[in-house]
Amino acid sequence: MVEGSEEEFPRMTQEEWRTQVYEPARARFGERREEFRTPSELLLEPCYGEGEGMPGVPPYTRGVQPTMYRSRFWTMRQYSGFGSARETNKRFRYLLEQGQSGLSVAFDLPTQMGYDSDHPLALPEVGKVGVPINSLLDMERLLDGIPLDKVSTSMTINATAPILLALYLAVAKKRGIPMDKVSGTIQNDILKEYAARGTYRFPVQGSMRLITDVFAFATENVPKWNTISISGYHIREAGSTAVQELAFTLANGLAYVEAARARGLDPNVFGRRLSFFFNAHNDFFEEIAKFRAARRMWARFMRERFGVTDKKALMLRFHTQTAGSTLTSQQPLNNVARVTVQALSAVLGGTQSLHTNAMDEALGLPTELSARTALRTQQILAYESGVADVVDPLGGSPFVEALTDAVEEGAQALIQKIDELGGAVAAIEAGFYQEEIHRSAMRWQREVEQGERVIVGLNRFEVEEEEVEVFRVDDSLREETLEDLEECRRRRDPQAVAAALDRIQEVARGDENLMPHILHAVGVLATVGEICDRLERVFGKYLPGSAF
Repeated sequence: MVEGSEEEFPRMTQEEWRTQVYEPARARFGERREEFRTPSELLLEPCYGEGEGMPGVPPYTRGVQPTMYRSRFWTMRQYSGFGSARETNKRFRYLLEQGQSGLSVAFDLPTQMGYDSDHPLALPEVGKVGVPINSLLDMERLLDGIPLDKVSTSMTINATAPILLALYLAVAKKRGIPMDKVSGTIQNDILKEYAARGTYRFPVQGSMRLITDVFAFATENVPKWNTISISGYHIREAGSTAVQELAFTLANGLAYVEAARARGLDPNVFGRRLSFFFNAHNDFFEEIAKFRAARRMWARFMRERFGVTDKKALMLRFHTQTAGSTLTSQQPLNNVARVTVQALSAVLGGTQSLHTNAMDEALGLPTELSARTALRTQQILAYESGVADVVDPLGGSPFVEALTDAVEEGAQALIQKIDELGGAVAAIEAGFYQEEIHRSAMRWQREVEQGERVIVGLNRFEVEEEEVEVFRVDDSLREETLEDLEECRRRRDPQAVAAALDRIQEVARGDENLMPHILHAVGVLATVGEICDRLERVFGKYLPGSAF
């Protein structure tokens, strides 16, 4: 690896920061108000304190932008997808009308794993935990009436990420929107699937090939698109600690950067479009410390391991989702309080976008009421609480700074172990991640069962439960999806589809970028499952072994 300078990032006084960093940014981007005051008319400074990692200055401990939420709030997303493309489109439009500022798409399990909805393995799961997308026609229905050049879209998709990105770009193309005008994120993080989640299709090497193909294609053609959202969220949901979540996520990120660099890509360029996805759990201050440590660690890794000098490529920008695993089906109204605390930690930790879980998600998919309440939680934090009026208001707190250092120290020790094992891929294949997560999850569960860890309404303060309205996916929507798939196959040119699929299989055997060929294939109405079947013929199918 290329080793950069290990000297510390420069420290700045408050005056230096204000004149050299803050005022130029304020002049360029403006702020929501001419000046910020408390309800008692006390004037608020933009930021308090000084030192290393000031807002907008590497290593970005205190935030990636000088003005942060004083200029604009974080992007408010609500993760949504169920039933069919048409039904999900209705929910998207509803959430945008309620003030959501970005889309976040949940796909059903067959789509995530690359099976068409009429595949025997897929039928029981069609539309259950997300929206089924088989073809360009489905993607057009999903995005109907949504301005793709104005709305940023996040898609939680991994094994099939190149195909779903191609479908999104194909819709934009049909509407006359150039690729360089669309913005969004695909998760595209397959390593954590092998370690914690399980929606994989191909072995590691084939999957890494697809990921780096997306990096290369998007860097040249879709400059506003975040080509990966390196995800700790699902690692945490599987039972890891905050320190493990941070360490495993950053180690995976290092593996992706190394793979991209091996393809000849410049970390100073593609590093600007890397993004991260973290969990916001219940321990308020530990979560804030985790977010601050993540920025600092990533900037140092990028500089010291890869010689990155571009300031934007040193930035760790991240999306946050509140912790689904902390929600209880008992007394679900309590989850509103949990989500509020978690969301507040994400905001005080400097997140760039945020999803707040609905109070009824331990029971089923969110109702419109619970989804709106979750969105209103973010809006109340933004518009009523005052927490967005000062950049990193907890910075300089002896407790927060010490906890940030402690989280970093713990994560650094784990990353050193991963390095000794040969990096993230080798550590996952050896079962190291899985074993560490399993041990932490078992410890947490034991503490809950023995009453050492109090979960309000679950193991203490129980009450007799009242029945709660639960959202159910109408099974008739599965038939609608299957009929749409049949329509797709009737409308297309079979010879054009066969030629496009043959070409994908041929290119997969070499080292040419697959993305242009996938984009062509979806344009002639090849389906997600058909493309994955051809890739599987070349890459093989991943069969997990036991880590224990």
